[in-house]
Amino acid sequence: MPPTSSAIRKTVEAYLGRHPDERDALTGLLAALERPVDVTARTTLPGHVTCSAVVVDRQRRVLHIRHRATGLTLTPGGHVEPEDRTLLAAALREVSEETGIAPGTLCLTRHMLASPIDIDVHDIDADPSKGEPAHRHYDFRYVFYLADDKPPRITLQDEEVSGAHWLALSEVTSPNLRAKLLHAQLDGQPKPVNASAIIHDGDGRYLLHLRDADKPWIWEPGCWSLLGGGREPQDRTLLDTVRRELREEAGLTLTGLEPYAVEHVTGTDGTRLPIQLFSGRWNGDPTRLSLAEGVMLAWVRPEKFPYMTMLPSTRTLLERHAAEHPAPVGKPAVAAGPAPAEAPTGTVLNVVGVHLYLERDGQILLGLRHPDSAYAGGSWHVLAGHCQAEAATACLLREAYEEAGLVIDPAGVELVHTVHMRERPADSPRIQLFFRARRWEGTPQLREPDRCVAWQWWNAKDLPEPIVPYTRAAIEGIRAGRVYTELGWGR
Repeated sequence: MPPTSSAIRKTVEAYLGRHPDERDALTGLLAALERPVDVTARTTLPGHVTCSAVVVDRQRRVLHIRHRATGLTLTPGGHVEPEDRTLLAAALREVSEETGIAPGTLCLTRHMLASPIDIDVHDIDADPSKGEPAHRHYDFRYVFYLADDKPPRITLQDEEVSGAHWLALSEVTSPNLRAKLLHAQLDGQPKPVNASAIIHDGDGRYLLHLRDADKPWIWEPGCWSLLGGGREPQDRTLLDTVRRELREEAGLTLTGLEPYAVEHVTGTDGTRLPIQLFSGRWNGDPTRLSLAEGVMLAWVRPEKFPYMTMLPSTRTLLERHAAEHPAPVGKPAVAAGPAPAEAPTGTVLNVVGVHLYLERDGQILLGLRHPDSAYAGGSWHVLAGHCQAEAATACLLREAYEEAGLVIDPAGVELVHTVHMRERPADSPRIQLFFRARRWEGTPQLREPDRCVAWQWWNAKDLPEPIVPYTRAAIEGIRAGRVYTELGWGR
């Protein structure tokens, strides 16, 4: 769907913040944005929004095309279509249709980012053959650089375009655009406009961010990713950008960040996106961070990367960093935070296990453990994991996604049963927490095939065999309304 009036109004107000003397010229557009109409529709009168792409090459020349209908030489552009999610996307589509230049061969400039360099207002004569009265165009003009040194091949839309020319900045046909391009001092050289942080603890673990899966318009939806984001006008440098993003996304203030590499990926708009990567160390508890975006933050070791949903480029990058920064051999793991106080005399370690009780139409989700699994090989078991330096519910969310690709709504999680057990007299006692999830997204996937070879829904009244004994005891206890079970203490 096309951009909303509120989104366009925000773009216009930001533009007028840079060009306050143009407010009178845009009065008609501002008035239209207050009406219950789609200002991007060509049927909206007396005026509507159009979009153009200003493509600048390494020689600081601007691409112009000659329109057959008018005979005018202009930058590529045209009307917004219903499938254009943003005005920037409309400009990219137009340059692709009219010249064959794909979005992936273009990149944004650090001068303008995703803001228009110019909003041109021009009158359009009536066209009786199309039944169109005289009206006005408000043309949003976006600047792009060529991503590569070699210019892309131009394939003209023959029915509408009769020629293409690269003109020097001083020869740009639109006076207003020409003046703004010259003032911006564009150099045609693409540079990173995004920054991300590779955060590791020096002991082989990497801090990763699980992004929302239900927002297809964001960067890397449903993937494990690095913290970071796009440069904003107030950022003096990309180091400022990454520090601001860490504070905004996770409430994390990190010193000692150093440039690591520049990676190129495809942005959400299809353009080439150079990202400046920084590297830094931290060894705190992710569950204590104030996560403002996404699902969760977690420490992850490289051996888990192949079983996680992440872009191949992200995995390759992290594996390269891990190879260059190997964990010290024989060194104890770095503690997350200050050392714990000495335990009271007579106490022993109780291992905490976290389990997902997922019920659907009277059926329980169980996984078949791999025959070679170190624990309960060949047996059925609920999705489970050991609690690390994290809250139990955070562990539940992490394990559900890592093992089965399920996104659990933390607001719908409740503790429904606890098993305190010891399987053998010499074993450490274990506290097994079973949480019911009332809301979740996704279909169970085999994300860790070395541990689980199948997911299956089983009737709660007819559980399979073999099944982990304490799992059966917990399920039966939940169905009976009991909240606690003890096992193995009478031996």
